[in-house]
Amino acid sequence: MSISLFTFDFFGTVLDWRSGLRNALGGRMPEDAFDRIVDRQGELEQQGFQRYCAIVARSLVDELGLTEAEAERIGASAGSWPLFSDSAAALRRLRQIAPCAAITNSDLAHRPQIEAQLGFSLDGWICAEEVRKYKPAREMWLAAAERMGVQPGRGWWHVSAYADYDHRTARALGLTCVFVERPHSRPGEADLVVKDLLQLAERIG
Repeated sequence: MSISLFTFDFFGTVLDWRSGLRNALGGRMPEDAFDRIVDRQGELEQQGFQRYCAIVARSLVDELGLTEAEAERIGASAGSWPLFSDSAAALRRLRQIAPCAAITNSDLAHRPQIEAQLGFSLDGWICAEEVRKYKPAREMWLAAAERMGVQPGRGWWHVSAYADYDHRTARALGLTCVFVERPHSRPGEADLVVKDLLQLAERIG
């Protein structure tokens, strides 16, 4: 098995997006609100570029009625939301197989917050703030190809819990797609399905 690169969605796949947001809100997030917030963010991402922290803030104002000041504070700290318990150990193991990079609808400022939790630096961080586009735009993967020096193909594995944001485009580019069954996920066609990132590392390590 020849793997040249692993790329990962981060919010919801590596980082526990739903629990992190619920904790940031002090438990004030109704059970049905998370999908509405995610969908609102998706709408905002297609309305012209703005930084992800601003999109998080606007979605919380629109869907939960937060004040702009509180919403902006939450958006700025999103990279400090907790990782899933398996993420750091799994990424350490996967980096022994191939470089590991993020393709993420987030900001440059979120990288050091997340890497502080991982305890190491990723091999690449391709984010919407740099590309000025949001997934599922092909430009995100094309930027990753240029940055990481890898051409799209089966040897590039993209790992995500979201078929709508990630796997639809990754499959169109010919990548190997790994779907992770996180508590909040949006399934679709994939080459491999795993319950978490440690299971992925065990399957191919």
